[in-house]
Amino acid sequence: MKKNNKALVALGVVTLAMSIVGSTMAQSATVTLTVSSDLPLQGGSADQSESTNNVIKLLLKQMGNKAGKYAIKFKEYDDSTAAKGSWDDAQCAANAQAHVANKTEVAVMGTYNSGCAKIIVPVLNQDPKGPMVMVSNANTNPGLTKAWNPGEPTKYYPTGFRNYFRVVTTDDFQGSAAAQFAKSQGVKSVYVLNDTQTYGQGVAQAFTTEANKIGLTVLSSGTAGEGWDAKQPNYEALFTKIKALNPDMIYIGGIFDLNGGQLVKDKVKVLGDNTKVKLMAPDGFTGYPDFLALKEADGAYLSFTGLSIDLFPKNGKAATFQKDYLKAYGKAPTSSFSVYGGAAMQAILDAISRSNGTRKDVFQKMKSVNIPAAKSVVGTSIQFDDAGDTIYHDITILVVKNNTETTLKKLTVK
Repeated sequence: MKKNNKALVALGVVTLAMSIVGSTMAQSATVTLTVSSDLPLQGGSADQSESTNNVIKLLLKQMGNKAGKYAIKFKEYDDSTAAKGSWDDAQCAANAQAHVANKTEVAVMGTYNSGCAKIIVPVLNQDPKGPMVMVSNANTNPGLTKAWNPGEPTKYYPTGFRNYFRVVTTDDFQGSAAAQFAKSQGVKSVYVLNDTQTYGQGVAQAFTTEANKIGLTVLSSGTAGEGWDAKQPNYEALFTKIKALNPDMIYIGGIFDLNGGQLVKDKVKVLGDNTKVKLMAPDGFTGYPDFLALKEADGAYLSFTGLSIDLFPKNGKAATFQKDYLKAYGKAPTSSFSVYGGAAMQAILDAISRSNGTRKDVFQKMKSVNIPAAKSVVGTSIQFDDAGDTIYHDITILVVKNNTETTLKKLTVK
């Protein structure tokens, strides 16, 4: 009996030890959270979106796919369709529901197009377990965060909480800087076009407003100029009409995806090259290899709502990350927007690392994100104002030379 008692005691000790070990293992089990990107993976933006996702994957790899105590899984969403060749309203709406339905997902990096964000943000805002955070690397339409068009931005935040943030500045600054640059180049008259979409109309409106304010003659009518139809086979008739007005510059407010290549070809065909009649476009034309490959693009001016890659600091995380990306993928990121995708993800991961892992708490922690410049992939600190906008209003002016975007100068707009 004594031996049996000893055996029972020993068995009890072993059982207790196993129970303690099991409990400890359970307590230390790593929770996996999902972060996502929501970008157009088809059409003209495909290369840029692939580059953005590659930036994010490299950043996560360097962090051991972790944020604080949480393991991080990355999921890519496509908000475009092959039929449209760009972002699609219905697909953006479907993605919004999918983000909320994905139980492990806590934040979204995106979107690229402002119009798509205006569809997704209100859905994430009303998430019963949130609001769910979205941080964009490329949305520049002011209405997402500022009073712009009727009902904006309030209508995107039904709960009253601002769950949307962005790491690039807005088109009121971009359009204003572009008009000021145009005047500095001796432009006296300009004809403004827009792609009839949210982004294009917004930046064209900002350009037109500033152009009128500083004394340029705006030859187009309407607050955002004249819309072009992306489905037209050519625009020779449009530019023949414009030619009679003898403009110094054509300003194109829109994205390259919407038949921008044909528009540029016909501008040069009818009005002459970009030294004869200047051409300027916003960042909706940056980062597109197909645009840069056009001989008609040579000499075109571009603006970008942030820093171009060659303006990033030559030290710190921004410099080392560029080297690491080149080593990993054999080429540089397609555009600055791609690297700003990394900055947006840095903000998300920082918030997650300080959270309890819920959507609601990630949202709360986003408000206090403050990543120092030396640790930022874009070389400026990552911080947001009360509206969710970046605290920086940097605009880069570029010119297309030899099929390459070449930086001319940085403007800081107040």
